[in-house]
Amino acid sequence: MKIAVRYYTKTGNTKRLAEAVANAAGVEALPLESPVEEPVDILFLGNSYYAFTIDPEVRRFIQSLDKNKVGRIVNFGSAALMNSTIKKVKEEAGKVGIPVDDREFHCKGEFKGIHKGKPDAEDLVAAAAFAKSIVGE
Repeated sequence: MKIAVRYYTKTGNTKRLAEAVANAAGVEALPLESPVEEPVDILFLGNSYYAFTIDPEVRRFIQSLDKNKVGRIVNFGSAALMNSTIKKVKEEAGKVGIPVDDREFHCKGEFKGIHKGKPDAEDLVAAAAFAKSIVGE
């Protein structure tokens, strides 16, 4: 099974989660600027809410994906105030014909002092366990 991990972060929270996911999956976590060039069965996509939606960079990245190279997207991320981005990611991925797994990892993330220290070590362990559960299917 071929796996890739891509993430977008402004605060570093999602990068920390991406590194935990990638380590568990045995691959490298790369920022969105690194295109998915080789076919993958699973693309773990890390992102968060910014101004009540996914960042335009995340939207552009999803739109750039080739449905013949990405089997499915597995969403993960953190947010201080909002819930997960899975609905927005599914909406964008649907436009390019890539399915999004209903399972995802989401936790609180620190932003301007809210949820200080999140994601914490426990969250990183949980993100890694989530990735292992997906990859181990």
